[in-house]
Amino acid sequence: MSGWLRGRLLAPVLAVLFSALLCGAALLVSGDAPGTALRVMFSQVGQGSTAVDIVNSAAVYYLSGLAVALGFQMKLFNIGVEGQFRLAACVAAIVGGAWVLPPVLHTVVIMLVAVLVGAGWAGVAALLKAYRGVSEVISTIMLNAISTGVIAYLIRPDTFGVLEGNNISTKPIEPSGQFPGISLGDRGTVFGMVFVAAALGFGYWFMLGRTRFGFELKASGESPTAAAAGGVNARRMTVLALLLSGAVAGLVGLPELLGRDYAYTLNSPQGYGFTGIAIALLGRNNPVGIAAGSLLWAFLDKAALALDNVGVPREIAVIMQGVTVISVVIAYEIVRRYELAAQRRRVASEASLTLTPAGPPGTAGPPGTGEPGAAGPSGTAGSGAAAASSETAGEAR
Repeated sequence: MSGWLRGRLLAPVLAVLFSALLCGAALLVSGDAPGTALRVMFSQVGQGSTAVDIVNSAAVYYLSGLAVALGFQMKLFNIGVEGQFRLAACVAAIVGGAWVLPPVLHTVVIMLVAVLVGAGWAGVAALLKAYRGVSEVISTIMLNAISTGVIAYLIRPDTFGVLEGNNISTKPIEPSGQFPGISLGDRGTVFGMVFVAAALGFGYWFMLGRTRFGFELKASGESPTAAAAGGVNARRMTVLALLLSGAVAGLVGLPELLGRDYAYTLNSPQGYGFTGIAIALLGRNNPVGIAAGSLLWAFLDKAALALDNVGVPREIAVIMQGVTVISVVIAYEIVRRYELAAQRRRVASEASLTLTPAGPPGTAGPPGTGEPGAAGPSGTAGSGAAAASSETAGEAR
């Protein structure tokens, strides 16, 4: 198996298999049949709106994973995606509910507001990191807590919120600001933002692999010193990476806001930002890998609801999600160490071949015969060179 396949395929496959085996063992210990649980989960996909729900949830997870991956490219841990997406969704809902604009324009304005709020909230941590050396982990965690308080203030009835029964929400967004989806009848409606998420994934791939900015972004993450020597402003790249991460994070809440809820409430979904961290790790910051991780995570979320019908605790899906993340990290580390050891052996072998002696023509016998040469200081030029090359090859190993 080639190194590319080991790096891209072997590690995640091993991780998923290990997590499945561990969850199967947990089911056996609890007296449940693993085969029954898997059969029920897969059969649930073809029933009702489960398949559409998986696709819709995967789009949300994908946006969150992309936001985290953008920071990871610069070795920045944007743990504040949670606060960024929630605050962005809240402000975008307020703006969308307050204005009535022509269709399409109304939706674009809501999306732009979400992007700007997410980028602005991440920009606080970016400036602290770039100009004061404050760890982005600490600052974004604190900003998550602050965003919760800001949201609670913004949706109060005496500010921008309205009281709907026992729940407080923003003013509903008019149909002109909603993002139309694809209706599949009884199967449900696919969010229109699914296609926006796919387009962002393509843009992420193109930026990293086909643009100078993407190269500088990755180079700054790998070695800020080397990047600076090549003329890259590492401080500027730090700010831009976190701004881009926050901008994408601002879109995380929009699939549900513009495709289903049309208002932000106290009960609006949470936790997507932290899930994005796990999915970015699963996908190894690769757009295709993140998509696969998002679909797997969404499948475990939605299909596990049917486990209660056969007496299997649905928490087994949560266990599998957590074990999968841990397994992926361990599997990639094992593969990385294996590749490193193989590379060292290859270098040592090449060094050994390069240092194999060949005595001067006409003065020594064939290599390895030990026949004395004319110019050897000890009378055995061939054997002396062989000993020296052996010692050098040992050091290379």
